[in-house]
Amino acid sequence: MEKLYTFGKYLKQKYNQKIKKVPISIPGFTCPNIDGTVARGGCVFCENESFSPNFQKDRFTLNLNSKENPILAKQIKALKTQFFNTIKLYKKIYGSQKFIVYFQSFTNTYAPFSTLKILYEEALKLPDVIGLSIGTRTDSITDETLNYLKDLSKDYEIWVEYGIQSSNDETLKRINRGHDFKNVKETIKKTKDLGLNVCGHLIFGLPGESQKDMLKSVEDSVSLNIDSIKFHPLYVTDNTLLALEYKKGEFIPISEEDYIDTLIKAIKMLPENISIQRMSAGTKNLLAPTWCKDKSLQMSHIHKALIKAGIKL
Repeated sequence: MEKLYTFGKYLKQKYNQKIKKVPISIPGFTCPNIDGTVARGGCVFCENESFSPNFQKDRFTLNLNSKENPILAKQIKALKTQFFNTIKLYKKIYGSQKFIVYFQSFTNTYAPFSTLKILYEEALKLPDVIGLSIGTRTDSITDETLNYLKDLSKDYEIWVEYGIQSSNDETLKRINRGHDFKNVKETIKKTKDLGLNVCGHLIFGLPGESQKDMLKSVEDSVSLNIDSIKFHPLYVTDNTLLALEYKKGEFIPISEEDYIDTLIKAIKMLPENISIQRMSAGTKNLLAPTWCKDKSLQMSHIHKALIKAGIKL
């Protein structure tokens, strides 16, 4: 990639309007890696508060086999409240004209299909919404949901975002991911065969990984014919298993220099058609590394490195 191809550019080219993704956190959603279906405790780095500005936690949680959903009305209300509060800011700050509802926190296909269908359709009814982006795991989406999303994609911009994290099975075990890379390959192939857009998430700086491992994950993800990608530096927040390891001196976070060097090499590996949705990450609940505290400063350093590497912004 010689010129940075962002998701914003993709949307502007396709719709000729300023479109923003609106992050939504639905109460009652969880993850099979937390509720005991696959494992307990979640991934070692998992604290969803650090990923979503609209995070909401609920004691009652759904799964694929739930027979009832007593909090559906609460979920719909949360969806609408978060949406209207967020677009008010987006219109003012960015001049956004249309929106994609981004189901972000936890695993947003890990609920009965009847609930998912209602929530997705309620989201598509919201004003100026042109589509959905659904964050999930490759072991937590059914054929019924995929086929339904395929039907929606005839009229809307539909994306499925899968947390790949790494293609290294040893790493996936190490972080308590709960599935292997074979599962990732099979699910993404199934999703792409239906003609759906796929965004893959990768994390740089996972425990025990070298830069070679990280770039192999990029290569393996690109080979899956994904349409877009997110890059995250691994950071440590409180209330995670990784925090315990960090405090014991058993985990050293990636440095900003190493992260940016890996990121630039990764971007150069991308085909021109794969858009980039994220290159940095940070949170208020940060333990380490300190350089992840200021995302604006991160992006400034990344842009300088991109220009130095000959990649046009």
